[in-house]
Amino acid sequence: MVRTACVFLVLTLVGCSSKPHIIVGSKNFTEQVVLAEIIAQQIERKAGVAVERKIDLGGTLLAHEALKSGSIDLYPEYTGTALTAILKMPINKDPKAVLAEVRQGYAQWHLTWLQPLGFNNTFAMVVRTTDAKQQHLSSLTDAANRPQPWKLGVGYEFVERPDGLEGLKKAYGLRINGAPVTMDLGLLYTALQNGTIEMGAGSATDGRLADSEFTVLADDRHYFPPYECAIVVRDQTLAEFPQLKAALGELAGRISDSTMRQLNAAIDRDHRSVADVAREFLERGEKP
Repeated sequence: MVRTACVFLVLTLVGCSSKPHIIVGSKNFTEQVVLAEIIAQQIERKAGVAVERKIDLGGTLLAHEALKSGSIDLYPEYTGTALTAILKMPINKDPKAVLAEVRQGYAQWHLTWLQPLGFNNTFAMVVRTTDAKQQHLSSLTDAANRPQPWKLGVGYEFVERPDGLEGLKKAYGLRINGAPVTMDLGLLYTALQNGTIEMGAGSATDGRLADSEFTVLADDRHYFPPYECAIVVRDQTLAEFPQLKAALGELAGRISDSTMRQLNAAIDRDHRSVADVAREFLERGEKP
C-alpha cells in the first residue's frame, strides 16, 4: 500500500512539472519585480495559463541570457537599455526609432518586443530638495556650473554603460569628486539623506521620488535616450500559447510614469506585498 502511494505521488509530481506553463522573469530591483508580478497575474487571469515566477534574476545581461536560453519566457525590458547594453548600438533620442531598432535587433534571437507599457524609466539625477533650493539648482547644467565637484552615487551598471557616467560627464562637463560611490540602487536615497553622496543616479520612476524630499535635475541637454518599458517574449512561447499576445496587449499604455512611481512607492516606502500591489493595479483597470 505504501509502495503504491509512493508511485502515485511520483507520477503526480511528474505530471505537475510537465504541465504547460509560462515562466516570467525580472531583473533585481523593485520596479522589475512588481512589473513581473503584474504580468504573471495578467497571464493567469486573461490567458488562463499557469505561471512560474523567476524574479530577481540579476542585471540586464543575466536576464537577457535567461530569455535567450529559454530559462524564462518573457520579462520587462527598457528600449534604451536594449539598444546600448545588449545591441551595442549608438544612442538614439527618438523613442519610435529606438523601439524599431531593438525590435529588428532582437529578431536574430527570435524574440519579440510588444507594445510599450506606457512609461519612460530614464535615468534621473537626483539631489536633496533642500540642496536644490539653497544652491539654485534645477538642471544638470546648473549642477555642472557649481564650483565644487559632486560626491556622486550610482548603481553598478551606470559606470560601465555607454549611456552612463562617462557620456554624462562629457555632455555637461560635470565634475565628480573622486570615483563615484557604487551601490545597490535601493540605497541611493538613504545615502542622499545621510550625506554620503550629494547626487544620485536614480530612475525617473523610483518610488522615493514621490516624496518632496528629493528633486530630479532636468536633463536640459537631452543626454539620456528613451527607456520605454515593454515586455520581451520568446517567439516560441507566443506560438505555443496563441492567447498570450492579446492578454499581454491589454497592459500596453496602461502604466504612466506617475503610476509606476506610485507602484514602486507602495512597496519601497509603504512596505506592501508585491502580490497585493499588482492585484490591486489590475483590478483598478478592470472596473467600469
